[in-house]
Amino acid sequence: MKAFMDRDFILQTDTAKHLFHDHAESLPIIDYHCHLSPQEIYEDRRFNNIAEVWFGGKEDDGHYFGDHYKWRLMRSNGLNERMVTEHGDELARFKAFAATLEMAIGNPMYHWCNLELRKYFGITEPLNTGNAEEIYNKCNEMLKNDPKLSVRGLIEQSNVAYVGTTDDPIDSLEWHKKIAADKSVKFMVRPSFRPDKAINIQKDGFKEYIGKLAMAAGKDSLESAADVIEALKDRIRFFAAHGCVASDHGLDYIPFREGDMAAADSAFNKVMNGETISLEEAEIYQTKVLCEIAKEYHKQGIAMELHYSCLRNMNERMFKLEGPDTGFDMISQNTCGGHIAELLSYLDKTGELPKTIIFSLNPADNEQIGTILGCFQSDEMPGKIQHGPAWWFNDSKSGMEEQMKSLANLGLLGNFIGMLTDSRSFLSYTRHDYFRRIMCNLIGNWVENGEYPNDEKALKKIVEGISFYNAKRYFNLDI
Repeated sequence: MKAFMDRDFILQTDTAKHLFHDHAESLPIIDYHCHLSPQEIYEDRRFNNIAEVWFGGKEDDGHYFGDHYKWRLMRSNGLNERMVTEHGDELARFKAFAATLEMAIGNPMYHWCNLELRKYFGITEPLNTGNAEEIYNKCNEMLKNDPKLSVRGLIEQSNVAYVGTTDDPIDSLEWHKKIAADKSVKFMVRPSFRPDKAINIQKDGFKEYIGKLAMAAGKDSLESAADVIEALKDRIRFFAAHGCVASDHGLDYIPFREGDMAAADSAFNKVMNGETISLEEAEIYQTKVLCEIAKEYHKQGIAMELHYSCLRNMNERMFKLEGPDTGFDMISQNTCGGHIAELLSYLDKTGELPKTIIFSLNPADNEQIGTILGCFQSDEMPGKIQHGPAWWFNDSKSGMEEQMKSLANLGLLGNFIGMLTDSRSFLSYTRHDYFRRIMCNLIGNWVENGEYPNDEKALKKIVEGISFYNAKRYFNLDI
């Protein structure tokens, strides 16, 4: 029997151990998509206790901020909602989570939490109800006194070279500017452009958001879809001037319904006048805006990330109580693969297709995405169109393996740009370690099964590329 989470955790073969320890383990991390706060990075926040780091909770403004992965587990163990998401008796919350974690066999959260305790706090025994209070006290003492456990300290000791935050077009990028000017910050932090609120014309709050976008673009108002597009292009250029290399679109599904600008303007004006529009009208507007800003991404060298197939806020009662991003989302089934291909083809016709990374929350879409990639690669760079790493509900061991197997079967795994955290937690960088172990184990098994030669030079290039160098090249990072 193997020891629990030892040095060779997940690594089943000698080849896998060699690939991980000699090639992947020590490489820097490029976290090109996350939800970390640039303000907390600049201010080098310190946390009061491990419960605050791990769970977060209700903030002073009434919104909730924290790790909804953990919240979902705690709810599944029958915990009261106040224990899950509200600050209070933090030791009691931690003990309740320890009891939950004991039940989480097979869940990636079990591995993530124990990896975090090992890496940042030197705790090698698995967290359980018997040692929860001792571990809570040890972590809190270290959080209080260890300079390496501030926000910047955590990022630095995680060997992170690049952090790509997620930012609204109306953001002033104040904190990014301050970080860029602060020579004591030893890693790169750059904004990513997330224009969902300007695209989702059918959702609540659109009209109010357009007013804010106008102000950010220096306009009194935006009177048409064409005005919205120009405002977004203006903000893209502003973001690019501050180092932005990626955009991000979190859409229910990817639409593609061609229509002229007059039709898009008509839909826009109806909504701004308080009228209801049809699905067809909404999709014409969305398609027009998405296509036009994608052309600007291409011009600015910004990669376009497409995240889709999520049904959000499905528990109506809890959504009204706590708001979005609190752990009540689920996988959706969509048939928009053909629309994605039409979108990419439309942009490709004029030579304005940006680098694109496609993520579906539904793992059933893996093979479809793999075949989309092969339709739109080009000589601009290897792997211009990417299948994004296993995302959200899929970033388990099996989910990561299946995504990489699909990519290997249908494309070139060696050009894959690798892992991201998509996280709100400053401890979550152990997920890169987890991913690299899974990747090296997968490749190591192929080699030892005689399915790929034991070619040290080729294997080194593949493993180091997926771990670091492919993303460095893809995003053109000077790190």
